[in-house]
Amino acid sequence: MGKKKKKESQKSEGPAIRTPIVCVLGHVDHGKTSLLDWIRGSSVTAGEAGAITQHIGATVVPLDAIQKMSGAFEKLKVNVPGLLFIDTPGHHAFTTLRARGGALADMAILVVDINEGFQPQTIEALEILRTYRTPFVVAATKVDRIHGWRVNKNAPFRKTFETQGDRVKMDLENKTYELIGTLSEKGFNCERFDRVSDFAKNIAIVPVSGVTGEGVPDLLLMLVGLAQRYMTEALEVSVDGPGTGTVLEVKEERGLGMTLDVILYDGTLSVGDEVAVATTDGVVNTKIRSLLKPRPMSEILVEEKFERVKSVTAASGIKVSAPRLENVVAGSPLRAIPASEDIDAINEEVRREVEEIHVDLSDEGIFIKADTIGALEALAKELQGHGIKILKAEVGPVSRHDLIEVETIKEPLNAVLLAFNTPLLPDAIEILKQPTCKVSVFVGDVIYQLIDEYTEWVEEQKRKIEAARFERIILPAKVTILEGCVFRQSNPAVVGVRVLGGKLRSGVRLMRRDSKAVGTVKTIQVAQENVPEADAGAEVAVAIEGATVGRQINEKDDLYAYIPENHVKVLETQMISTLNPGMREVLEEYTTIRRKDNPFWGK
Repeated sequence: MGKKKKKESQKSEGPAIRTPIVCVLGHVDHGKTSLLDWIRGSSVTAGEAGAITQHIGATVVPLDAIQKMSGAFEKLKVNVPGLLFIDTPGHHAFTTLRARGGALADMAILVVDINEGFQPQTIEALEILRTYRTPFVVAATKVDRIHGWRVNKNAPFRKTFETQGDRVKMDLENKTYELIGTLSEKGFNCERFDRVSDFAKNIAIVPVSGVTGEGVPDLLLMLVGLAQRYMTEALEVSVDGPGTGTVLEVKEERGLGMTLDVILYDGTLSVGDEVAVATTDGVVNTKIRSLLKPRPMSEILVEEKFERVKSVTAASGIKVSAPRLENVVAGSPLRAIPASEDIDAINEEVRREVEEIHVDLSDEGIFIKADTIGALEALAKELQGHGIKILKAEVGPVSRHDLIEVETIKEPLNAVLLAFNTPLLPDAIEILKQPTCKVSVFVGDVIYQLIDEYTEWVEEQKRKIEAARFERIILPAKVTILEGCVFRQSNPAVVGVRVLGGKLRSGVRLMRRDSKAVGTVKTIQVAQENVPEADAGAEVAVAIEGATVGRQINEKDDLYAYIPENHVKVLETQMISTLNPGMREVLEEYTTIRRKDNPFWGK
């Protein structure tokens, strides 16, 4: 009877039109957040790590604000409540987050710097929109940077375009046609928005500036028009439907305790509702204590003053206060649980969605941790793009247990943990302070910088390993004993030599052309100072242990560093590219001598 009454209530009220969700995406530093900053009059960009958005943010722009910026809606009857913008991270490392945004969004703004054109990340964003069949508009940003541009703050495009000189107009036309050409190559029909006759068949390009606001009125008008004309059926929601959303961020608020920033994309969420959310320890059920809604035109991630509300309807950015939120996983789903529904089934649905982290793990590799599921997937995707294998990937702070686990890895280059935007717990810091700790930890809040730091470290470690290996391998060397430079005949023999090629090091044995060993280089001296080695062209005094001048060696003799057979194999197969031409020449001479009787020696 209760269910029947609910259906009748929904039927009497009829479906409502929810706020369309607009995903803003594109290449790094092409002006996505700056564009939203102009619309909402905020300065989110300045507060982002590396001046690049690192987390999805949500901004509600109500219809009256759009109408104020864009002017009258002419004959278009508008019933959409406004627009909810999702600002996605800019760097290409966040493919997965953008894919989530693309899947969640009703339409999108693809931001492209009109002066730089399509970049790899722009193409990547385009493919995401194609995959999810998300309608989009191209915002050709930074028109104010076209040389000679005359600024007309917040003016519609056609109005500001009319004030430009002929050269600037031609420049903008050419840059726009370059964008049209690229989109055409990718299979999209497009044109500048004021020349589009059928928006169902053509993608509109709107020239804008996030710094001066020029063209922004047209962009907003385009979005509202598209939503109104083509999406009203898709935007219909049941006001009484259970709230469904995504957790953007988990943070503590003064006077509220732990809270969740949530994008509600379906149904209604009310104070007192029981919800299912995922934590690091599994799914928990809790009751909403209070709902706080950002003021219109504000960014939920930075908003300081919120309005307490009893309920909120999709689509909206909302702050949720409830008990037991301490370990909720950012990026996970939030589901309201109606009294008539099966709690276990909803909990299983939430659990399954969280456990399906899309990271390809290997039998060997490094550990990674991040603060959200999306960030973890994005970090993993970027690492895999660099050919870096991942052994384990988890959401949450770095603990002592994590480091102990990493320390069990025998391969030094894999005894590594990358932590993106997540803290090191005190017990983990204590382990890292210990001199015996062999774990390398990299912490950062900008993914590409974190990976750059890690890859640079890997290259440095490889250089050190190679250098150490180089030190152990006996290198090719050829010397000649100088005439009139016998300083001591034996015990040890001390003679002057010229290094004809390669690198002579102390401690190596010497060999004649007939393959006979003659002794070991005890010391090398230059101006009566001991040196560890001498390069080609150097004239040095060497003490040869086990040799006697007149017996094993004589003036004008050519001698070679004695290289063991296994060292020759390494030099010829693995280190040949590191040898200079002189070393290669001496190595060839040496192997020719050794292979005279055995052609397969050292092979």
